[in-house]
Amino acid sequence: MRYYIIAGEASGDLHGSNLIKEIYKNDPAASIRCWGGDKMQAAGATLVKHYRELAFMGFTEVLKNLGTIFKNLAFCKEDIKAFQPDTMILIDYPGFNLRIAKWAKAEHFKIIYYISPQVWAWKENRVKMMKQCIDKMLVILPFEKDYYQTKWNWTVDYVGHPLVEVVEDYQEAYPSINQEAPTIALLPGSRKQEILKKLPIMLEQAKHFPEFQFVVAQAPGQEASFYEPMLKPYSNVSAVANQTYSLLMRSTAALVTSGTATLETALFGVPEVICYKGNALSYQLAKRLIKIKFIGLVNLIMDKEVVKELIQDELNEKNLTHELKQLLSNPEKQKQISEDYSKLKSLLSQGGHASANAAKIIDEFLTAGK
Repeated sequence: MRYYIIAGEASGDLHGSNLIKEIYKNDPAASIRCWGGDKMQAAGATLVKHYRELAFMGFTEVLKNLGTIFKNLAFCKEDIKAFQPDTMILIDYPGFNLRIAKWAKAEHFKIIYYISPQVWAWKENRVKMMKQCIDKMLVILPFEKDYYQTKWNWTVDYVGHPLVEVVEDYQEAYPSINQEAPTIALLPGSRKQEILKKLPIMLEQAKHFPEFQFVVAQAPGQEASFYEPMLKPYSNVSAVANQTYSLLMRSTAALVTSGTATLETALFGVPEVICYKGNALSYQLAKRLIKIKFIGLVNLIMDKEVVKELIQDELNEKNLTHELKQLLSNPEKQKQISEDYSKLKSLLSQGGHASANAAKIIDEFLTAGK
């Protein structure tokens, strides 16, 4: 069969590559054309566009690059028509992929969406269009299945979370990592603005816990020189680039900004504090637009506060010191987090690995439609 897969970010490239490997197991003669990255290409797909040409972050950057975005959409549509796939698999990246889905439905292509946009948090009005355009939705968070069924009368398939297999593969490849000193990981996010807001508060903890080495995970798009002035005052602080998993493997605790990193930290079994502080106006707007109880994926999935969230004004030196001390010296807290992490992993790996589950459902869906 012929598959056209679109991923527009590094995470989509990773999860897309694992899905492609599984598709080939079920369909060795598959012809796969993709928008993605090096990993998807290495897995055996023909790469049409690299996600580096597509990743425009933030309102201003999107406005400045509207011409390029519309050209990419037009080129994508022409390429799909020329390839005539049996199915299209769209991976997250909703700003682009939902536009393609709407067009592709009108062109009578079969559309599978893997990794749902987070419509349960905001932009819920997208669901009506999604339900009309998407033939098969595969979700990776357990509560999403119930959300779509109960609220929208839409039956979707929960396949598990693809990060489980990614973390397991890493742990298998690097079973033990030597460490010179007990380590606390600092994961302050990827954008300059958010790093400047949160990292200085995180770094203050180095004064309170001098027996620990504090290690900052640098974001892929940021230069080491950006971090150096913030790190310089502390003798027990260092930074690493492209080594986040290695850092988590050797860490006793972690201070993590919200996002996928909170889930990765939990899957490595590292106790964490979720740290979020944004622009005051943006935060007030977000509070009114976003309809969720927690900001951390770990807490959202478990539907309770497994790990402490320090948000906006709550994220200060005193509160963070208290919470970090709890993680490092409270045996009851450590035991509870460990038990909750174990339940979380079990929930996210129901029925095996997400990529294999997704490929199986895709194969069954396409075979049934023949």
